[in-house]
Amino acid sequence: MPSSLLWAVDVYGRVYSLSTAGQQWEHCRDAHLEFKRVTAVQQCCWSIACDHNIYLYVHASEVPIRYQEETYENQRWNPVDGFSDRLLPSDRWQWSDITGLKHQPLGDFQLPSENWEWEADWYIDENFGGEPTEKGGWTYAIDFPATYTKDKKWNSCVRRRRWIRYRRYKAQDTWVKIPSEQTESLPDPFNDITCGGWEITEEPRGCLALWAVSLQGKVRTQFFIQSCRGSVWEEVPVPGEVVQISCGPGDLVWAVLWEGHLLVREGVGRDCLKGSSWVTVESPSPGVGVVHVAVGVNVVWAVTKDHKVWFRRGVNSHNPCGSGWIGMVGEMVMINVGLSDQVWAIGFEDRAVYFRQGVTASELSGKAWKVVSVPRDSERSHSSASASSLQSAGCFFGGEVRLQSQASMLSDADAETERAGGEVVPTPEIGDAPKPRIPKVTSDSFISELVSDREGQISRRDVPPAGPSIPEEDHPEKELEDRASPAQVLSPSQSGGVDPQWSNVDLEEAQTHLTSGPGGDAAETSSLSSVATYNLALEEPYGLDEPPKWAWVSGGGCLVECHTQLNWFNSSTSTALNSSMQAMSLSITPAQTAAWRKQIFEQLSERSKREMENFMHYEQAIEQSVWVKKGTMQWWRDWKPHKWVDVQFALEQFSGVEGNKDGILFIYYTFNDEKKYLHMFINEVTILVPVLNDSKHTFAIYTAERTKQRWPMRLAAATELEMHDWLALLSVSCCDSRGIQGPPSKQAIWSVTCKGDIFVSEPTKELEASPYPTPCAQMFWRQVGGHLRIIESNSLGVVWGIGYDHTAWVHTGGYGGGFFQGLASSTDNIYTQTDVKSVYIYENQRWNPVTGYTNRGLPTDRYMWSNASGLKECTKNNTKPPSPNWTWVSDWTIDYAVPGGTDREGWQYAADFPASYHGNKTLKDFVRRRRWARKCKLTTTGPWQEVPPIPLSDITILPCGPKSTVEQVSLWAISNKGDILCRLDTSQTPGSSWLHVGTDQPFKSISIGAVHQVWAIAKDGSAFYRGSVSAQNPAGDCWYHIPSPTGQKLKQVSVGRTSVYTVDENGNLWYRHGVTPSYPQGSSWEHISNNVRKVSVGPLDQVWVIADKVQGSHSLSCGTVCRRLGVLPMEPKGHSWDYGIGGGWDHITVRGNAMEAPRIVMPSLTDNQTATRPLQTSNQPEMNGNPVGC
Repeated sequence: MPSSLLWAVDVYGRVYSLSTAGQQWEHCRDAHLEFKRVTAVQQCCWSIACDHNIYLYVHASEVPIRYQEETYENQRWNPVDGFSDRLLPSDRWQWSDITGLKHQPLGDFQLPSENWEWEADWYIDENFGGEPTEKGGWTYAIDFPATYTKDKKWNSCVRRRRWIRYRRYKAQDTWVKIPSEQTESLPDPFNDITCGGWEITEEPRGCLALWAVSLQGKVRTQFFIQSCRGSVWEEVPVPGEVVQISCGPGDLVWAVLWEGHLLVREGVGRDCLKGSSWVTVESPSPGVGVVHVAVGVNVVWAVTKDHKVWFRRGVNSHNPCGSGWIGMVGEMVMINVGLSDQVWAIGFEDRAVYFRQGVTASELSGKAWKVVSVPRDSERSHSSASASSLQSAGCFFGGEVRLQSQASMLSDADAETERAGGEVVPTPEIGDAPKPRIPKVTSDSFISELVSDREGQISRRDVPPAGPSIPEEDHPEKELEDRASPAQVLSPSQSGGVDPQWSNVDLEEAQTHLTSGPGGDAAETSSLSSVATYNLALEEPYGLDEPPKWAWVSGGGCLVECHTQLNWFNSSTSTALNSSMQAMSLSITPAQTAAWRKQIFEQLSERSKREMENFMHYEQAIEQSVWVKKGTMQWWRDWKPHKWVDVQFALEQFSGVEGNKDGILFIYYTFNDEKKYLHMFINEVTILVPVLNDSKHTFAIYTAERTKQRWPMRLAAATELEMHDWLALLSVSCCDSRGIQGPPSKQAIWSVTCKGDIFVSEPTKELEASPYPTPCAQMFWRQVGGHLRIIESNSLGVVWGIGYDHTAWVHTGGYGGGFFQGLASSTDNIYTQTDVKSVYIYENQRWNPVTGYTNRGLPTDRYMWSNASGLKECTKNNTKPPSPNWTWVSDWTIDYAVPGGTDREGWQYAADFPASYHGNKTLKDFVRRRRWARKCKLTTTGPWQEVPPIPLSDITILPCGPKSTVEQVSLWAISNKGDILCRLDTSQTPGSSWLHVGTDQPFKSISIGAVHQVWAIAKDGSAFYRGSVSAQNPAGDCWYHIPSPTGQKLKQVSVGRTSVYTVDENGNLWYRHGVTPSYPQGSSWEHISNNVRKVSVGPLDQVWVIADKVQGSHSLSCGTVCRRLGVLPMEPKGHSWDYGIGGGWDHITVRGNAMEAPRIVMPSLTDNQTATRPLQTSNQPEMNGNPVGC
């Protein structure tokens, strides 16, 4: 999990951030003002400063924030000039937007603020619908508006072309003031702000809602939809004066009224982002109003005026008001709900940040509060200072804390006071230090009124005689003024000419104890500033042993899972332990350590010799044992009628004299009252695969013969734990029998099943030998812990994977994980891995003349709630996660991101089931469907470490030859938004950052060849080649459009040493002809096969695919690993297919297998000895000259 930030503001208005991977508060030193409020998401943070303006802080990212500006140049044809900019009076503007209604000349485009910069100048878009246009980028039509084509026809009277220019957001990692854009005559600045809305129901991701409250109690909102610049502030009417508001990631928006009641916004959704109406909710405690509220996805927390904490039960997107309040333990001044409904708060007594432990999806209220006890970054630098050094720096352990900048001023003031008054005000002793007082930050809504009401009272107070000390709440500025004459106190103009920044505190809490001196008017000149202000120029307002006092916390951008181990709660303990260990280690000298080790070694040697003397005449023990494990299972019978049969399952494992291990599997069953058995040698097993089954815990056992038949031995255990025990045991036995131990080699072949399980196979030199290669069916595959969607590797051991949630993972060099334990898994390099995927079901309806579209279908129709094929009934209630290891993390929502598009309600229309669906209803559409999605989450372990922070959809690694000495390996990737990235990695450690490669459209597949040739597939199905990519220029220069095969849209590409293969959306495999070093784009496409799902081309141009509809002895199998036979330098296309493991496979990569096959010398016809020797053909793979599946 990537690190994220918790934001907080202390009582002096200073902003700090705490990383989930860190152990100290980092001061945001870029902030030159005091801040009152912060509200954060993972990408950025908003705040309100003491000037009541809104500021934005955007985190620096490896992928830039870019915005595409576009305008269209329109021309009309006339007989005299041809196409020109002389348009008819009724035509659109010469320069306009896509609709033609808005005038947009190139010179009118301006940067929205100084925080943006242009990337380059305007250029013409020469791409139209995935196909290149003629030079100039013109598209033609009969008239405005009409359907445009790239080809000029005889009746093309108008034409247009698109001009594009990108601007980039440059103000990252700094606070930027957001213009208020207020149009009222009287200013109404903001007092509170909150952000959320990125998970609004049925709204595509990319939306962000910003809600704010003004000093007059008005509510305003602004929405950011896939843009760094939001809409204008829009006022939302409220039935009262609001003082605080909170917006969750979803549909929840709650606000606090001045009188202590709560408002709930109803109707927030995809069609109405700001909601429709307010509903009033009473305070949880009668007579005690609410002062603070915080909402999440399905939770609402509140704090009342008596500092009690309350939890609202029954809250969700369908019932935003909830059903009732539950009182919680603890006294807090404010509370905040972050990601995953995790809760932070600030304590009332100590003003510390608290974290709510035990918050899970099943227990949203959590279990207990735990204080976040980590130091600030400034405290680390002082942690080893002594009392004398602190005092010499200007810090006195009395009732106040001073800094070095104040020490020089105080020394001068003391001298002047001593000369003027004849005595010095005594400095308080350490033991006389008063109890610290904690200032309260107010809402600033009535500061002016409070100051005006009490200014006279303060000035009329009787000045007391010299007191012993100043309370903690009165800060060093006040002590400075008390101990010096008014003439010696520097005014703002005298101290540098810059007005100091002020932060307001609660005037009720402030106490004025002024020290009398020769300057009797000191009380009048310093009363207001000493009571109500803190000077921001002070670097260290806290004592070195005093914890910080917090005023606000925001966890909206802090991702903490229930299993996450944070380092926020034991920093003091670990520091003390480290100090004690260091002190103990320093007390032992190196000479003492060496002598001690020598003595222990001599004693152990003497003891071993003494104990072995009596047994020297015995022979050496050699283990020749047989070990048997038995159990009860169910077996899917091989013959018809197929059914589950109760059997006895036994594994007999034995060790030979030479230490080699082998075993036999036995299945004892009863047929026609006769006891029979099946057996299978362990060294014949090629793979053990967990199988998804709704009612049983099933796994399959393959051998080479059963792989050819597509009919494995299927067994079902009673429990999931028992199944995992058997899988781990059998896997260890299979690896022992083949002599395979430890992590996968650098040449390993990786594959992933449709279920997300990861398998690896160790290739041999004979695997790609020609003309007699090792059959694919004989390859042995072992499982590796983890869960991924795709994997890519190379022969230097660089292995990357991408999960279903687009998270990138890198292989750590370990093995095992998951349900593997003991010898089947390494003890280190195993990490926790999570993955999130969506489960889809379809709601189907048919039209009838009476009621329109309803769920009453014809008797021959599919189920009204079904899977994608319509053959299986899948309702919201009976649909379960893929396996018991997955848990639901969301509710069912309508999915609008469906191929073909949808209408506003998510429906797709067609003439009948099944057919081609589209998003717009026509007169011929009699059926419709819409897709519902629900997210589920898996938590497992494996030899994978997360690579934050950019989510990826595809990745490729530079393939290297068998004798390659490359130190840095090029990686190219595509983000989940379609951006292309590249980086340089080493075989030991991944690189540090991604480099963004500019593109004009989003991409979905990418591959780099052995000589740095980069090919990519755009989301519209067009192919591109990146020019000038080399080791010296890893990002290349420009993109070249490659025409796709006629009538096809490509979806995946793989590049080897000299070969380029692609797969289109219809499952056709294509080979690129004419690829040479002088012309790397090639010349044409040649069709190789159909029914192909994925292709992987290795560093030696070996071709492997995942194929569908492969014929077995019982049925067709989908998702089968296949290898292309006959691939030679002079025949790169090969001639036939060899079928391997399957079905149920979804991805394979052979890009790490750079193991060259041994050269085979064909026998001569004149060689009598070899001519009479028969050829070994018993292990020949099944040759099929037809395309896959034909």
